[in-house]
Amino acid sequence: MPANLPPEAKAKWLKVMEARTPEEKLRALEEFLSSVPRHKGTENLIHWARRRMAQLRREIEERRIKERSLRSGGFNYFIEKEGDAQVVVVGPPSSGKTCLMRCLTNVRVEPDDVPFSSVRPIPGMFVWNNVYFQLVKLPSLNLENPDSDINDLVMTMARNADGVLLMLDASRDVLRDYELIKGMFRENGIYLVRPRGTVKIERRPSGGVQVVGRVLGATVDDVKKLLNSYGIFNALVTIDGEATLDEVEESLFKDIVYKPTIAIVNKVDLADQESLASITKSLSAELMVLGASLAKCSVDRDALGTSLLKAMDLIRVFTKEPNSSTFSPKPYVMRRGSTVGDLARRIHSRLYEGFKYARIWRVEDYPSGGKRVGLNYVLSDGDIVEIHASL
Repeated sequence: MPANLPPEAKAKWLKVMEARTPEEKLRALEEFLSSVPRHKGTENLIHWARRRMAQLRREIEERRIKERSLRSGGFNYFIEKEGDAQVVVVGPPSSGKTCLMRCLTNVRVEPDDVPFSSVRPIPGMFVWNNVYFQLVKLPSLNLENPDSDINDLVMTMARNADGVLLMLDASRDVLRDYELIKGMFRENGIYLVRPRGTVKIERRPSGGVQVVGRVLGATVDDVKKLLNSYGIFNALVTIDGEATLDEVEESLFKDIVYKPTIAIVNKVDLADQESLASITKSLSAELMVLGASLAKCSVDRDALGTSLLKAMDLIRVFTKEPNSSTFSPKPYVMRRGSTVGDLARRIHSRLYEGFKYARIWRVEDYPSGGKRVGLNYVLSDGDIVEIHASL
């Protein structure tokens, strides 16, 4: 993506970053594109800018349609999050998205008679061991036309979700489809595979350029010079993991995010088992993989629930009232690394403010054992927590 842009283009990109509305951003992008020199090194950047401009035009038009639709009682393209985590179901036509929703949720959904004829996202709730995963079936991906409107809609909704279920059809060329889909998401700034690192640049009113994290093959001064060349003199650059200077520069253009992804290879009953084993091995090098035969509703619900928690770095924490002999069957679903203090604050601020101590048990050990801990104790999946506080 980075293309050694001239100062004029960098100055105009700063205006793109400062734009607040889609309309302002579109005008700024048009000016930016007019200042980008045309040569081989800028081909990808120009292609990305043109696609982003097309997305903004569609976004502006869709917002108008949405406003008219809401006034007339029509449906909303965007699904509000419910449950413990929102997971979008994506894939090419006939890959099993509809069957998965039928098998795992109570929603009644019919397959599209004509591929790409439906653009309406369909939500449903997959309940596993009292954990509520909101599954949202998205329109089918068009693998032959990566820049299609329908793909843009899928990318927008996937970006807002907590995770992705990627449906792949074992009767097709699974690895080709996977590489196309992964590349399509990557072009839109979405990693389906955990990257070596991600970069977030937060502009600030003062304080200079501060860098938190590791830069590969460059120094902090190189990062400062890069941002200064774009007219950015005050910012916090946070690198989660490690990143190159080119990746830092790319993050100026794209909002890069990672979405934990599980691949479900459907129609395994129709595939050659030796080929399927080879495909699964290849995919497993990058993501969690489950096999399914969804026409028969043959999918391992326990494996899926466990994999979703693991992929999204979530844990289940149960709570117990003091002097009660039982704990709540509905767990709090929290980020791995959360503490007793995080849990207390989430239940009620008064529990946190008046915290004295907590007792912890493991589900498999309860009611024996148990230990006394403080606010900074890091929780694990399957912990039972009894908080004592002065209220």
